Amino acid sequence: MMPHTPAPPLARLATRSLAWRLALVALGAAVMAAGAQASVPMVPVPMTLQSYALVTLAALAGWRLAGEIVGVYLVAGLLGAPVFSGAKSGLAVLMGPTGGYLVGFLVAALVVGWLAERNWHRSVAQWTALMTLGHVVLLAFGVGWLAVKIGTPLAVEKGLVPFLPGSVVKILLATATLLLAERMVAERPRR
Repeated sequence: MMPHTPAPPLARLATRSLAWRLALVALGAAVMAAGAQASVPMVPVPMTLQSYALVTLAALAGWRLAGEIVGVYLVAGLLGAPVFSGAKSGLAVLMGPTGGYLVGFLVAALVVGWLAERNWHRSVAQWTALMTLGHVVLLAFGVGWLAVKIGTPLAVEKGLVPFLPGSVVKILLATATLLLAERMVAERPRR
C-alpha cells in the first residue's frame, strides 16, 4: 500500500468550502492577469511573469484547481476583461501570435498540477524538473502555434530563443517559492 501523499496546499484549502474554492480561483486568475502585465515588450510575443505564476500556482493548487484558475483567466480574457499581456482581451488575442502560449497555459497547468498532486513533497531537483517541464510544455504550444503563423525558423528565433534565459530565472524562482511554501506548510501546526 502506498503511503498517503498530502495534496498541494491550495488544493487542500479549496476543499474547505465552495467559497474558499471560488476565492482561490478568483485570486489565482488575478495573479495570472497581474503576471501578464509585468512584461518586457518583445515582438511578436512579449516576455511576462505569467509562466512563473502559472507553474507556481499549478504546483500549489493541483490539476483541478489549476485548470479552473487558468480556465477562468482565459474565459475572462476572451469575454473582454483586459487580462492578457498589454491589457488586451478578446478572441483576436487567442488567434494571434500569443494564442499558442495561452492554450499552453492550460495544458501546462494540468500537467504540473497533476504531477504535483502525485508527490507534494519534493527535492530541489524534483521541483526544478517539474517547473522546467511546465515551461517546456508552455513553450512547445507557444512556438508550435507561432510556427503556423510565421514559420518554424522565425518562431524559434522570436518565440523560443529570447525566452530561454528568462525561463531559467523563472524556473529557479518558482522552485524557490515552492520550497518556501513546502517549508511553511510543514512548520504549520496541525489542527
